[in-house]
Amino acid sequence: MAKKAIFNKKNVLVCGGAGFIGSHLCDELIKSAKVICIDNYISGREENIEHLLGNPNFMFIKYDVSEPIDLEKFSELDKFQIKFQGVQEIYNLACPTSRKDFEKNIIATLRANSYAVYNTLELARKYQAKYLLASTSSIYGDTLEGQEIISEDYWGFSDQLSPRSCYNEGKRFAETMSINYSRQYNLEIKIARIFNTYGPRMQYNSGRMMPDFVQAAVKHQNLIIYGDGSEEDSYCYVKDMVDGLVKLMNYPVTAVMNIGSPEKHSIIKVAQEIIKLTNSKSQISFSDQLPYLTKPGIANTEKAKKELSWFPLINLTDGLKKTVADMLGSRVLTYASVMNNLNEKK
Repeated sequence: MAKKAIFNKKNVLVCGGAGFIGSHLCDELIKSAKVICIDNYISGREENIEHLLGNPNFMFIKYDVSEPIDLEKFSELDKFQIKFQGVQEIYNLACPTSRKDFEKNIIATLRANSYAVYNTLELARKYQAKYLLASTSSIYGDTLEGQEIISEDYWGFSDQLSPRSCYNEGKRFAETMSINYSRQYNLEIKIARIFNTYGPRMQYNSGRMMPDFVQAAVKHQNLIIYGDGSEEDSYCYVKDMVDGLVKLMNYPVTAVMNIGSPEKHSIIKVAQEIIKLTNSKSQISFSDQLPYLTKPGIANTEKAKKELSWFPLINLTDGLKKTVADMLGSRVLTYASVMNNLNEKK
């Protein structure tokens, strides 16, 4: 099976490609590759990829990769010549991510972090493809006393029996499986530990802070901060995140890297920016911190900066403008009208 592309473009498989980050990744990859996007729509959405469906170099397959998969049995992929050319790269972003309803997807999350990883690693072994696992900063667990910056050599401090262990500990197991496939079969494996990411196509009603803030602001309802608002987190714009993932995939050896913003901002600052951008009459209110969520740490991205020449370029203010415009536009307004409103404020 061809490890390199026989024809003019390489074949790239993106599992979870209809999700928030996955769909933006497909947008970037389609510029230079033939993209096979697989998603079961647990947290992905058709509208995230509908603009790509007419592209001859893009193919979507609705499928759950926690089930065994043989790409050569999908007749719609015949034009990609999988039997002759194989697949050169596999990005595995397949995992439910909704915080609000995660209890509904506990078993699906466990399957995504075990069976789905196994099945996609088997595809990488079959085709001798490069493989990137989208992991998470949650594998580090809670930060220790006095610890703010997290490097890749930190083992983490997490509870494997916590209510969210299906995701946090599940991703740790997914990393273990991936790195051992690299050792056993000499595969080129990349593990991206993704830190907090935001941008267009974030899903409403997912329990994530920014969509919840925007939705409340549009309705002129209070923006609820769980805690006193002084808590700080980092925010990486999705375009920067995708750039980091692609550069990591092109890194010539197996590697584990943090991908995220090294800058931290208070939650109350984010809330205030969103109120301002939406012309909202909302106020900020405070509530008890939510249980079971890990205390966020800030990514040490020196390794990615040194090895990949990667660092985030889009600052929080500019990223929030794009994000709020997209969320408002997808809800009640046209994208153009929202952008005109934002431009008037400059």
